[in-house]
Amino acid sequence: MDITEIDKNFKLATVTETDVEWIDARDNRASLHGVYHQNGEYIRMPKEVGASVGPWLAEMSAYTAGGRLRFVTDSPYVAVKCLGRKVGLMTHVSALLSTGFSLLADGMLGGVYMPTIAQIVGAEKVIAFDGICRFEGKQKRVFELYFPMYGGVHELYIGVQSGSVFEKAPAYTHEKPIVFYGSSITEGACASRPGNDYIAHVCRWLDSDYINLGFSGSAKAEPIVVEHLASIDASVYVIDYDHNAPTPEYLEKTHYPLYERIRTRRKDTPIVFMSKPDFDNGMENNVIRRDIIRKTYERAKKNGDNNVYFIDGEDLFGTEDRVACTVDKGHPNDLGFYRMAKTVYPILKQILD
Repeated sequence: MDITEIDKNFKLATVTETDVEWIDARDNRASLHGVYHQNGEYIRMPKEVGASVGPWLAEMSAYTAGGRLRFVTDSPYVAVKCLGRKVGLMTHVSALLSTGFSLLADGMLGGVYMPTIAQIVGAEKVIAFDGICRFEGKQKRVFELYFPMYGGVHELYIGVQSGSVFEKAPAYTHEKPIVFYGSSITEGACASRPGNDYIAHVCRWLDSDYINLGFSGSAKAEPIVVEHLASIDASVYVIDYDHNAPTPEYLEKTHYPLYERIRTRRKDTPIVFMSKPDFDNGMENNVIRRDIIRKTYERAKKNGDNNVYFIDGEDLFGTEDRVACTVDKGHPNDLGFYRMAKTVYPILKQILD
């Protein structure tokens, strides 16, 4: 039985318009953020950096978490045509988060694009799909297209009505990106769709560019990855790899050296240390891990560094109904990410102001 035959609201829109002008996402009339195109696909970290650690990190370098395309058009519709990376379906991560796009129009959700399950399952190496979001009237709107967070993109085209305006969106208030480094939670698991993770919320409120370097199970502060972090001219670094450090001893061995290396390259860039949000997940080392992270912060302060900050992960989900904030005792859902964003936002606002 096909549920879309019963409830038409579940049916994905496809492009039937005959007056579409297709524009490559790399067109200089749009602005690309959080990812860049290289060797036939969009990536967020050089693959050679990931490959020096292992094949899994190289693979995830091409997961487009945090990728955004921004533009202005007066077209009454915005269509998408995508050739995407084949990904495996996961039980607790939505297909929309993995393979789809979210479109914001003047800050409001304009719609989503994603392949059908049949397209995902039937694909061998790449998934080809299209979609369209329609709007009332022909007026200029600022659009922001959020890329898949657990999949990748080889080619992307934006469709607008022929003859429509298509131009760059206004620059971010804070053009120098905030760099986030951490675990699957940083990457965005398990928001319902792209753009609903805590990083996207916070950076929309700040009107700031950002780079998402969250790597599921693979953020372990390896020297070459830390060197890459330090090479980025960031406005702020947010460091949250607590979850992926295999033991408290490993976390202690790597955490302060990570800080030292970034500080050597970036003398004055603010650094925020954060411990994991799922504090009441039953793991006995949570307090020990938090204390290790806090110790890095306190040691840096003692040595005269006033550009470091600490966020206690136990505070991130708030105090009410914490049980409603995750999908599996670990990964935040939309509520969990929203509460994280509300906690992190004032600290980053204070720093950027």
